[in-house]
Amino acid sequence: MARARRIELTAEEEQTLRMWTRAGTCEQRLARRARVVLALSEGLPIREVGESCGLSELSVFKWKRRFLDGRLDGLVDEHRQGRPTTISAERRLGVLNLATGTPPKGKTSWSVRDLAEASGLSSTTVHRILHEGRLKPHKVEYWCGRSPDPEFEAKQAAILGLYLDPPENALVLSVDEKSQIQALDRTQPELPLRSGEPKRLTATYKRHGTTCLLAALSVHEGEVTARCRDRNDHVTFLAFLKALYRKYPHRTLYVICDNLSVHKHREVKEWAARRRRLTILHTPTYASWLNQVEIFFNIFTREVLKGGVWTSKRELVEQIMYYIKRYNEEAAPFSWNYSGKPLTV
Repeated sequence: MARARRIELTAEEEQTLRMWTRAGTCEQRLARRARVVLALSEGLPIREVGESCGLSELSVFKWKRRFLDGRLDGLVDEHRQGRPTTISAERRLGVLNLATGTPPKGKTSWSVRDLAEASGLSSTTVHRILHEGRLKPHKVEYWCGRSPDPEFEAKQAAILGLYLDPPENALVLSVDEKSQIQALDRTQPELPLRSGEPKRLTATYKRHGTTCLLAALSVHEGEVTARCRDRNDHVTFLAFLKALYRKYPHRTLYVICDNLSVHKHREVKEWAARRRRLTILHTPTYASWLNQVEIFFNIFTREVLKGGVWTSKRELVEQIMYYIKRYNEEAAPFSWNYSGKPLTV
């Protein structure tokens, strides 16, 4: 049986919904829908939400589905034929121009409330204009810019070639560090996950020091070799390389790492140059995303670090190493499963 989708609000969405609940008489339909969504986000059951908002359970289901599918836009009535709009095209264009410009008072992004105050229109009208103009001032997306590395194509091809068709008896290791991992303790015990409520931690905390995780992902086996160290310098990195070299005495090693200065230190280069079985490849500038160990770090951050509580640095290190041990018991290489269109530059 499929699990019911839960409503989780961003800070901007919650602010806008609460503003709508205080709307005037002419906007009571939107205010009621906002109260429905806010109540559902708090984990209240459908029947209780319907009774408190004066709606049937079917209507509550409807607005829950509309919000999950279209977020705030899903709560606004779709345009229908009828009385012509009372907002002129020039005024609508003025709102769109405001939204695409720089907000005042040192702010970096517009909110619906700010745009309403600046334009002299109601928040609901501004939201409708933004929806029609397909503008979302509250939303920010990030993208990878073009690498300025003049050898980008050659470096990328070398790395992808090792991923797709490594030489015989070669071991491809994706290596990097995750530094400044803090052993954070909380000033009060955590409140565990309960029905309708997430796990809760106090905003105040105590620091018990930091550690640096060095990790090497075996690209074609999926196994992770890791060490936790107090420092992140060329000495620590070189010691880690030496440990990897000893661990695989009968394999030709191809180590992929980014352009961090410790990876290119003179002592590291000199030691690597004397090793017949070792080749170090650096990702192009601003292209560390080519390094597959970053995928592991993303999983590690989500499953271990997010929301973690440790009473000492030793406890943090022990949990990290235990997690990696269990991870390796089910380790498998990452597989490419993107099925969309190739990205164009």
